[in-house]
Amino acid sequence: MTLQNAPVVNAQMLIRRPVAEVFTAFVDPAITTQFWFTRSSGKLEQGKKVIWDWEMYGVSMPVTVKALEEHTRILIEWGEPATPVEWTFGPRPDNTTMVSITASGFHGTDDEMVAMAIDSMGGFSYLLASLKALLEHDVALNLVADHHPDAHVGDAS
Repeated sequence: MTLQNAPVVNAQMLIRRPVAEVFTAFVDPAITTQFWFTRSSGKLEQGKKVIWDWEMYGVSMPVTVKALEEHTRILIEWGEPATPVEWTFGPRPDNTTMVSITASGFHGTDDEMVAMAIDSMGGFSYLLASLKALLEHDVALNLVADHHPDAHVGDAS
């Protein structure tokens, strides 16, 4: 079977917090490190390049901020080769926020692109669930770290 269209991942979640708070959670690594990666070389800013680290896995990811529209949209390219990921933030009348994530530009064979898309869908779903728990209930679920506990660097357990 041959792909007719390149895979595109869409994940979304309602977060019961104001859009400014939800947007800031992705821009400010002091917050983001509580639910996603463990370290960042800086805050997200238009045109800036940062490095995100998942220290438990020994993984680092170069990130270039292509667009940053306050409280509305973040567009990055990450990885090698670089692929785009876009966050949009939809404020709702009840002071909640709909966060949507779209990832595309997967590379490789058809099978490799499908596998990357499936992995990304799972990862972004964990990310949004972790964000929701943190912002709505002040609970760190550790979903990203606990998803592959046997892959932790230097972990003998």
